[in-house]
Order: sequence, then C-alpha cells, then structure tokens
Amino acid sequence: MVKTILVFLLVFGIIVIVHEFGHFYFAKRAGILVREFSIGFGPKLFYHRKGETTYTVRLLPVGGYVRMAGYEEEADLRAGMPVSLFLNEENKVEKIDLQNKLQSVDSVPIEVTNFDLEEKLFIEGRIEGQIDAIQTYQVTRTALLVEKDGTTLQIAPKDRQFQSASLINRMLTNFAGPLNNFILAIIAFSLLAFIQGYVPSSEALIGEVQEDTPAAEANVENGDRILSIDNTEIDSFNQMVTVVGQSPETEMLFTIEKQNGTIVEKNITPESVDDGQGNQIGRIGVQTYLDRSLSSKITYGFTQSWQIISQIVVILGSFLTGGFSIDKLGGPVAIFATSQNVAQAGLFGIISFIGFLSVNLGIMNLLPIPALDGGKLLLNIVEGIRRKPISEEKEGIITLIGVGFLLILMLAVTWNDIQTFFLN
Repeated sequence: MVKTILVFLLVFGIIVIVHEFGHFYFAKRAGILVREFSIGFGPKLFYHRKGETTYTVRLLPVGGYVRMAGYEEEADLRAGMPVSLFLNEENKVEKIDLQNKLQSVDSVPIEVTNFDLEEKLFIEGRIEGQIDAIQTYQVTRTALLVEKDGTTLQIAPKDRQFQSASLINRMLTNFAGPLNNFILAIIAFSLLAFIQGYVPSSEALIGEVQEDTPAAEANVENGDRILSIDNTEIDSFNQMVTVVGQSPETEMLFTIEKQNGTIVEKNITPESVDDGQGNQIGRIGVQTYLDRSLSSKITYGFTQSWQIISQIVVILGSFLTGGFSIDKLGGPVAIFATSQNVAQAGLFGIISFIGFLSVNLGIMNLLPIPALDGGKLLLNIVEGIRRKPISEEKEGIITLIGVGFLLILMLAVTWNDIQTFFLN
C-alpha cells in the first residue's frame, strides 16, 4: 500500500507540476503577477516564498493551480476588518497582515475603512484606541499581504493583472498547461523507448516467430512484412491479429514481403487457442516486431502520444453518438487504484503511466467547459471575435456554472470509481 501511495503521489505530482508550470511560465513572460503556485487544494501544509510568488503544498492531492493576479479569487480584505500594517522608512505600507494574532511592536493596528490595492494604492482605517482618528497610508507596489491562513502574497497593481495582458498572451497562458502535458507525454514515451532499447512496431511486420507453430512451419521469419491475407490488404500488426483470430483452423493465403524484397505466398492454417473467455481464436505464433532504430525511438514519443489522443477523441465522440457513460471516465480514485499495478511494473510502468495520464489531462483540460482551460480559451476566442472582453460579471457567472458542473461530475466519477475498484 505504501508503495502504491508513493507511486500515485509521484505520478500525479509530476503531471500537475508540469501542467501548472506551463501556465506559470507564460504568465511570467506576459508580465502577469503570479501570486501563488500551489500543488493540491485545501489547507496549506507547506509554503515558501521566492521572488513575487509563494509556492505552496496543500492537503488534497487532486490537482493544483497557479493563482494569477486578477484571475483567481483575491485575498479576503474587507472594510471593518482589523489588520496590522508594517511600514517602511518612507512611512509607506510594505506588508498588510490579515491574521488576528498578537500585535507586533513594529506594526500599526487599524480597523479598515477603505482601501485600493490596484490603482491608487492606499489603505485607510481607524487606529486602534483612537475611534475618531482615520489615517490614510500609501501602499508600495510590491507590498505583501498575509492571508488568514498565513500564506504571504504580493499585492497586484492593475497593470500586473491577467486582464491587462494582451489577448494573445492570455490565450498562450491558458493553453500552456495542456501544451506542457503533451510535451511531457512525448518526452516520457521517448525516454521509455530509449530505456527499453526498442519500440513495438505498429506496422504489419513479423517479430519473433515461436517454434512449432504454423508460422514457423511456413518459414515465416523475423522482419517479414505481411502484405495481405486472403487478398485482404493488411496495414498493421493489430489488423493481422484480428483477421487471423477470426479464422481458427482455416487455411489462409498470406502474401509476404521478405527482407530482401522478394514477395512470396504461403498457405498457413492458424491453430485454435482459447482466449481465456471460452472462445476459440486463431493464432499463427508470431510476436510484434521490435524496432531498435534510433529514428523509431525518437519518434515513438510523438506516435504513441498521437495514438492515445486519437483513442480519447473516439471515446469523447462516442458520448455524442452513443450517449454519455460515466464508466468511460476515471478520477483520482481510479488513478490510485491503477497505481498499484503500475508500482508492480516498475520503472517502465511508471514512465508509461506518466505519459498516458499526461495526454489524458491535456485533452480533458482542453474541453470547452467553463473553468477548464478549454472553456477559458473559448471565452478568449469570443473576445477576439467581439473585439471586446466579456464583462467580469458574466464571465464570473459562466465560470461558476462550470465549477458547479465539474464538482458534480467529479463526485459522480469518484463514487463510480469507488464502487468499481473497492466495492465490487
């Protein structure tokens, strides 16, 4: 169990960090203030501040977020709130502490009456013990704000907020998360190919030929290419397996291209074997061809990622044509359950799992659902067509609807995963 938990945290952590780093990097390039980079949700376990950004690890390992100024929920500073102000030598506020703790001798305790931390950069309030005395303080552009849970963030002047960036930079920032997931998948699968030393070929090529099998008796050799079976053109190894599997104990005409370029025809009768479910299928006794070339290892990351993308698109398309099925979706519980098998598979299994999940996360985040990256991109496109942004109020309502939908979907998927993996 401990090994499973460690694999889950490792895989999920890598994927989330890479995804969020995409948003983080492009936001920084666009001049957007990134206030917080968080792994996980909920109560804070650890935080470290470096430069303008606070890096946090939170209790629930079900995702992460990049908190960009003007984009995510801001700190809960309100009129009537008691706060502590820390002033610099110029008598300007350089830190605002929202925590209701013992006052420091270096701080000025006030009850906030008004503030503007975006444009005019000031905060005013009643000084403790002086009911009628309202004092106004100027706030520095880089002032810090300590939230109630102790997280320290930097205030965000208007020109450093998300909406102040150009449309193209906002679109790049929204798209960067899924893009990083695709890049991670490509790297993971290419690394897997180099570690293994080979790539299973998807072409109709013959790999290892087992002894005393129909293929061996017909002198089929490693590297032979199957061109057709019973005049049906064969394009892939999987297609060949399917065609052969449908014809146990039935003689079939194989057209084969040898490695020297000559073409021969062989009559081969697949032997009948049990598929483990009581069905008899045909087999000729060959394995997938293992391509050990440098080019195949380099391109494997792209081809394998594209293959998974294609499969996901087919599944999503089936929701439109065949109806929605929650059994085709999986959440953190399913990932955790699968992590047990991955842990047993060792390094190869972990790397492959990272690639597979990374592609899935990238595709799912690009769905045009409000609150997801795809939904945000859709709003960016609408803004580009209208040549003016959607009002913050309307965008907030749209995002709230999206969040509600995702929460309901997550709860349904999680309960379905629990039933599938732990209750059945």
